[in-house]
Amino acid sequence: MSLSLVHSRALLGLEARPVCVEVHLANGLPSFTLVGLAETEVKEARERVRSAIQNTGLEFPGNKRITVNLAPADLPKDSGRFDLAIALGILAASGQIDARKLKGYEFAGELSLGGDLRPVKGALAMSLAVANDAQHAAGTLPKLVLPEGSAQEAALVPEAEIYGARHLLDVVRQFLPGDAAQDAPDGWSRVLPCVPPPAPTYRDLADVKGQAAARRALEIAAAGGHSLLMMGAPGSGKSMLAQRFAGLLPAMTTQEALESAAVASLNGRFSLEQWGVRPTCAPHHTASAVALVGGGSPPRPGEISLAHRGVLFLDELPEFPRAALEALREPLESGTITISRAAHRAEFPARFQLVAAMNPCPCGYLGSSLRTCRCSPEQVSRYQGKLSGPLLDRIDLHVEVGALAADELVNTPPGETSATIRARVVTARALAMTRQGSSNQALEGQAIDAQCQLDPAAAKFLNLAATRLGWSGRGIHRCLKVARTIADLAGASAVQVAHVAEAVQYRRALKGA
Repeated sequence: MSLSLVHSRALLGLEARPVCVEVHLANGLPSFTLVGLAETEVKEARERVRSAIQNTGLEFPGNKRITVNLAPADLPKDSGRFDLAIALGILAASGQIDARKLKGYEFAGELSLGGDLRPVKGALAMSLAVANDAQHAAGTLPKLVLPEGSAQEAALVPEAEIYGARHLLDVVRQFLPGDAAQDAPDGWSRVLPCVPPPAPTYRDLADVKGQAAARRALEIAAAGGHSLLMMGAPGSGKSMLAQRFAGLLPAMTTQEALESAAVASLNGRFSLEQWGVRPTCAPHHTASAVALVGGGSPPRPGEISLAHRGVLFLDELPEFPRAALEALREPLESGTITISRAAHRAEFPARFQLVAAMNPCPCGYLGSSLRTCRCSPEQVSRYQGKLSGPLLDRIDLHVEVGALAADELVNTPPGETSATIRARVVTARALAMTRQGSSNQALEGQAIDAQCQLDPAAAKFLNLAATRLGWSGRGIHRCLKVARTIADLAGASAVQVAHVAEAVQYRRALKGA
């Protein structure tokens, strides 16, 4: 048979779209042509596949005109993930393996010159796509063949049927012509879902002494899914607080863990030890807008997507480039980021919790009782003015973190543990999920009015505060959602004056909010 079809997947954002690898052998001048909008690393598969087939003792049809088409032709293809599928297509077209046995399988893997299979990025995204396609079509789930280094990751999808292989020959033995495939006990095996690791461990908030106001703000942010900005002098504990925030969040569900792991897999940053651990991404303040939101060609996820279902910590917030900070405005509202290019468009999830930290002035000691600030009013205004009003308007909580004196730091006993606070957070989140099916931060439109009902005194207080502080409509809604979270932590069914008053104080210092 001179024509063969082998199935694989191409990644476009978090989507893993089906690709049919068509291989045709014909008489004529010997050549190896690869078509189908392939990037440079895909075109280089010609040399890898040729060497891998020859070095494994198989016959490469070098006297034939070989044409490989990656369909659909308008879908961009990148990386070496198609090497295995191309090699199997050539072997099937030349009759060295049975093309009929390839039906029901999908393949991905990069080949070394000696035929070894190397891991590929995005294996988990491919496995999720295979499972979703089968569910929508209500058909049989295709079997996915991957290098051993990627198979365990892909097997995290409960419904997936994953096979891992070490070498090209291990795969070839399963599809030889005849009634039965040859055994390959050491190099080919079905990969079963791994046993989840023990409960993830995080840094304990008990390590932070004092800072009652900041700890309370962290608890509210965790319970409602709100964003948080901490302002304080250098060394006051802002970074310590932020690094322990993920430990206050509820345990990840299986779906959340799969979403987070799939994004990390696209960048090759996922390991099995990270399964179920909420990510905390802390990019340096020199990061560009592309590094934060993603980009490139083909598009790759940025830090906000890698922090999906976790925490994005931006330290020294005013020092970030203005363009990078302004790019966060839409994802903070929508929970997704869409990257559009002339040739294609990709969408990545970005439902993260923003925790930011900054100094009150360039020297860092404005308002400090320990040291005198040496900044002029113009310098302070210019420094704080680096943060735009629209961005600050999207940050729900603002809290000042005061520096502790030496005796307070030494003599203050440890505070509440993360486990104790997390128990209250889980209870508050459960109330919100039972009531509205989402966290309080995710409330929109009429749902805000329905779920954040105020008693007359609370409504009067909020109207007065919003008028005097000049809040926008978004600011009022965000204050309402924070008040709803505070009421949930208190176990109250209705939002009362005390809850609104506490929510208002977390927005009073916001410039332009």
